[in-house]
Amino acid sequence: MLAAKFWQKWYVTIYNTMENTNTKSNRDTPPLTINESSPLYRTKSCINTDKTCSCKENHLNCMTGKEWLKSQLGVWQFHYEGRDIRDKNLHPATFPISLAKRIIELFSHEGELVVDPFVGSGTTLLAAQDLNRNALGFDLQPDYIELCKRRLSNNNLFNSSQQIAIQDDALNINQYLEPETIKLIWTSPPYSNLLNRKRKNKSRRGDERHNDQFGKIEQYSQDPRDLGTMPLEKYTQKMGDIFENLLPLLKPKGHCVINVPDMWWENKRITIHIALVEEFRKRGYELRNTIIWDRTNIVNRVGIFGWPSNYITMGTTFEYLLDFWRPPKE
Repeated sequence: MLAAKFWQKWYVTIYNTMENTNTKSNRDTPPLTINESSPLYRTKSCINTDKTCSCKENHLNCMTGKEWLKSQLGVWQFHYEGRDIRDKNLHPATFPISLAKRIIELFSHEGELVVDPFVGSGTTLLAAQDLNRNALGFDLQPDYIELCKRRLSNNNLFNSSQQIAIQDDALNINQYLEPETIKLIWTSPPYSNLLNRKRKNKSRRGDERHNDQFGKIEQYSQDPRDLGTMPLEKYTQKMGDIFENLLPLLKPKGHCVINVPDMWWENKRITIHIALVEEFRKRGYELRNTIIWDRTNIVNRVGIFGWPSNYITMGTTFEYLLDFWRPPKE
C-alpha cells in the first residue's frame, strides 16, 4: 500500500543511521505509536499528505452536494456507537466518533493529513482510519497512547492510510512535519482547569447526583505541562503558543476546528470559547464559523440548577465547535 511505502522509507532512513539494526520485518511494519524510545521520535515524518481521491482541485472535500447541505446547519447532534469510549475511568472527556468523522469529512480529502494535538483516547485517529485519512495524534500521557494503540489495532482492511499516536508535547509537533503539509487540525483540548476540581454533580437529578463520579477529580494528569492544570489566562497563552507553532504547518485555507465548552466557576461564567477566539486571531488564524454541538440527546436526566433565583444554562447540554482557517496567501 502507498502508506506502507512512506513508512518503510522513514523507517529505513532512521534505522540505517543506528548501530543496532532491527529485522526487516520490524522495519517494514508501520508503527501505531511513537514514544521517546522510538527511533522515529522527533524526526520528520514521511507520512503521505496529498489527497488520493479524484476530486477536483477546487473542492474542499469529497462530499456530495446532499452531504454538504446537511453540514450547513449551524447546530449539530451526534450519537455514540459501540466503539465509543464512555468509561470515564479510561478517559474523563471523550467525544463521539461520529463528531470527529463529520469534521474530517467536511474539511479534508481522502489521503490528506489530519492532526490532533491532544489526541486523548484516539477517537480522531479512529475516525480518520474509517475515512481513509492519514492522521497523527499527540498526547503527553503514555496510558492514552496505549489506549490509542488498542483502538487502532482492529485495522480497517480497506484503509490505505496510516494513523499514528505519538507521546509528545504538542509544542513539538513542528519537529515531525514540514510546512504546509496539514490539511486539518481537529481537537478537543483540555478545558482549562475545568476538571481539576472535585465533581459536585449539581446538574444531576436526585440520587444520580451521588454516582461514581461524585467527589472525584477527573483531571487527565497533574503534569505541569498539562493544559488541564492551568487557569484560563495561562491556558489561553499556552494554547496560543501551541497553535502559533502549528500555523506554518497548515496548508493555506486549511481548517483548524476546536471543540470547547464554557464553564461556571464561583458563580461566574468562564468564557473559554471567547478567550480562544481572541487568542487565535492574535496568532494569525481567521474564525470562519461557529457551530453549536447540541448535546441534549446524550445528556442523562438533567437536574434543576439555579432555581428559583439564578438562571444558568446547562453547560453539559451544548459545546462550541470553533472553525478557523489559515488565511490564503495574498
